[in-house]
Amino acid sequence: MKIKAIIFVLFLTILAGCEDQHKIVDNFESTDADSVIAQVQLKQSNKKIIRFVDQLYDPNTSVNVRIQILCKAYPDEYKKNYMPALLRLSPKENMKSELLNDLESALEYYKIHFKIKC
Repeated sequence: MKIKAIIFVLFLTILAGCEDQHKIVDNFESTDADSVIAQVQLKQSNKKIIRFVDQLYDPNTSVNVRIQILCKAYPDEYKKNYMPALLRLSPKENMKSELLNDLESALEYYKIHFKIKC
């Protein structure tokens, strides 16, 4: 019972973090060329990540595809595209470590939920 409660709280924390990041994605209206490029990159990357999550929850998705998503595709997309774009648009001290912690929490949740080991 305690494990279920912990997972539920963790999931809500992740969800709240994702909602905050979605607000950041939608609220940028800068005309700076680098900002525009970062905004486009962030929105495209966000769409890919949403597709990965949708695939994870699709009952027709095979275990091998889930492993590919959780162990390779999702973390690569997040680290190589999503996170750098977000950091360019909103550089804060220690934000990188917070984003990496968010990623690890999300991946850990999905790995437990779908019983995946990388």
